[in-house]
Amino acid sequence: MIRVAILGGGIGAQHLAAYDRLDGFAVTHLVDQDADRLDALCGDRIARLTSVDAALAADVDLIDICLPPHLHAPVAISALAAGKHVICEKPLGTSLAQVDAITAAANASGKTVFPVFQYRFGRAFDQLRALRAAGLVGAPKAASIETHWNRGADYYAIPWRGTWAGEQGGAVLGHAIHAHDLLSTCVAPVVAVTARLGTLVNQIETEDTAALILELDGGALATSSVTLGAARDETRMRLVFEHLTATSDTLPYSPAEGTWHFTARDPVDQKAVDAICADIPEGPQGFAGFLTEVGKALNAAPNHAVTLADGARSIELVTAIYASARALSRVPLPLPATHPLREGWQP
Repeated sequence: MIRVAILGGGIGAQHLAAYDRLDGFAVTHLVDQDADRLDALCGDRIARLTSVDAALAADVDLIDICLPPHLHAPVAISALAAGKHVICEKPLGTSLAQVDAITAAANASGKTVFPVFQYRFGRAFDQLRALRAAGLVGAPKAASIETHWNRGADYYAIPWRGTWAGEQGGAVLGHAIHAHDLLSTCVAPVVAVTARLGTLVNQIETEDTAALILELDGGALATSSVTLGAARDETRMRLVFEHLTATSDTLPYSPAEGTWHFTARDPVDQKAVDAICADIPEGPQGFAGFLTEVGKALNAAPNHAVTLADGARSIELVTAIYASARALSRVPLPLPATHPLREGWQP
């Protein structure tokens, strides 16, 4: 049994719900400053805590960090030093220097860090993997992704949101980071970015709009459109491969759970595509799928868990996006060790 302390009851409530659906985990402690939230989430079964230090001293195996972004790296490093494995909500850190420090702490402790990218887990991506294994996908050619969500004054009423000090970034860091991880994971890694950012919707410090050109390993090209001013929340992906086009549903926070359409370029192949897709069962999705793979990894079983290197690549891409937008230029990846934004992109 993997004993867990959750730090933060906001998005942490969704983590808790996922743990409760799985065997092999026991959430024993939860940290939050809101007494009513603690009462609602903990009931009689989970110890209520109001400090991170108390959780790090508790008899747990895994610290699940669901705190504001500026706390992610320092708390992760402290948890590793305390001998705990770590789950960390996105973003893993708010600079490449922070990611380097987390990596060093993980190596020193011998413990594992799992950055949260729950969008990866669901039937649609299992179908895509099966189609690729059957040779029906081919090389990536193009992709378009849309993170079109609605965020207004109620969302930004939480003081740390929309600020460089608290959130450390805007829509690129806190919203589209999931879609960009899916692009890198399901299509190909990003090798260069050209970005334009704007604050066009809300009166905040950070960006709420982005238009990106992403060059992928192997030569494919992708575009990413990001706004927090849409009428409703939608995430949409269209992935064009040599032999197949995959078109997502528009579910905003669980894209793999919607109905995807996999269309063969050669109609002769469509029957085989449909048969493979129909054979893929529903499995754990979203946070439950993410945590299932964490459990496998911690029990030394074969797994598809998100790795620390995956989290590092996501922060490197965020860094490149901010660098490109400020310099109005194309930025290649990987970034050099001497890159001027390595210590952070915050003004």
